[in-house]
Amino acid sequence: MLNTIVNTVNEILWSDLQLLIYLLVAAGLWFSWRLGALQVRHFGHAFSLLKNSTKEDASGISSFQALCTSLSARVGNGNLAGVAFAISVGGAGAVFWMWVIAFLGMATGFAESLLAQVYKVRNRKGEFRGGPAYYITQGLGQRWLAIVFALCLFLGYGMFFASMQTNTITDALNNAYGFPPLYTGIAIMVVAGFIIIGGLRSIARFAELIVPFMGLAYVLATIGITLINYDLVPSMLLQIIKSAFGLEQAVGGTLGAALQAGIQRGLYSNEAGSGSAPHAAASATTWPNHPATQGYIQMLGVFFDTIVLCTCTAFIILLAGYGASETGVEGIRLTQDAMQHHIGGWGIHFVSVAITIFAFTSVVANYAYAQSNLRVFGLDNPMGNRVYTAIYLGMILWGATVSLQQAVAATDMALGLMTVVNVIAIALLTPTIVSVSRDYVTQLKTGRSIVFKKSNCTIQGKPNDDIWED
Repeated sequence: MLNTIVNTVNEILWSDLQLLIYLLVAAGLWFSWRLGALQVRHFGHAFSLLKNSTKEDASGISSFQALCTSLSARVGNGNLAGVAFAISVGGAGAVFWMWVIAFLGMATGFAESLLAQVYKVRNRKGEFRGGPAYYITQGLGQRWLAIVFALCLFLGYGMFFASMQTNTITDALNNAYGFPPLYTGIAIMVVAGFIIIGGLRSIARFAELIVPFMGLAYVLATIGITLINYDLVPSMLLQIIKSAFGLEQAVGGTLGAALQAGIQRGLYSNEAGSGSAPHAAASATTWPNHPATQGYIQMLGVFFDTIVLCTCTAFIILLAGYGASETGVEGIRLTQDAMQHHIGGWGIHFVSVAITIFAFTSVVANYAYAQSNLRVFGLDNPMGNRVYTAIYLGMILWGATVSLQQAVAATDMALGLMTVVNVIAIALLTPTIVSVSRDYVTQLKTGRSIVFKKSNCTIQGKPNDDIWED
């Protein structure tokens, strides 16, 4: 019965009606237009904000920690196994559509993270928290819709996402070293438990140390492989373009398959529009002290995740000569095989370590996202946190024993439902997004210090007065 429900919902969202494909492309185009192609015009400025992004205080983590936390959730199974899955189903053309959805998603990611800052609150410890459920409640006054989103989030990030990341880790280690999945799952559960018990700050500090190091190592390895195979790069790029528009037919690699696989896996990887990253964005103390600051920084998260890291995996696979699969379902093992093709026996070890670290950081970051929504149900208390933690750790263990197809299907459903609710909400809150971003740009042009004053902007609903005071 559960499989039937999951498959029916996914057919509506992804396959038959392809509702999410149209919704996400429309959202990306809408915010790219309303924000004046901000992801292009202010791309360099977003990088300049990183130099002051390490400042934090008692109320919030630093902007850089928030970026690393969101990246630790984004960078994982989607970057290594997800890209392989997309290529095996949709051919090389899926990579092109991943780039497109990431480019558009940068504007959507800016918008949702800006809102998370505008409508953030303080928890019982005085620390910043927020996300879609909060800006839906305060900005739109629709508590029922906030509850729907929070329930979808718990289903996704509180349950199935952790299971899928665990599944990928156990499969990679079983393929490389023969480790029994159950024992690997128990080890992941125990180590994750030690980290998440310290809360968001502990998770943020862990992400700040691990994510940049592993990301850089993966990029450098890909650059080396690309240089070694430089003579194959032009034909590979041509293959991506031709396959993207159905000009090169392969097994499963039709235009429709490439489009659907690229957008679906692209969304799963960068999460733009899904409403996940705003939970990390809301927890930050920004510098300059303006909601748009975190919007810019989180926009870079989409860029790093998909344009950089997913492209690395795609190059590794395509330069090894792999493409659409006869079975149509390939995961982390395809990436392992491709890396082994390039660097021999070391390849499988490199990918195994990379996916273990990437996916594990996602496991601990996903916990923080769902925990941020306990307040929506009045469960932000010691007992509520203990029950939620027990359920979350149990789902980690469950993920070690299920099949990849089951984990992917359940994850797609949860992510899809979250995205529908969040995209509708941020579209309705467009006036606030445009007003706050214009306020930032106007101050930026003057060359003076940028400070957010609510009275200078058109803010929908009722944000908390104790957060942003004139």
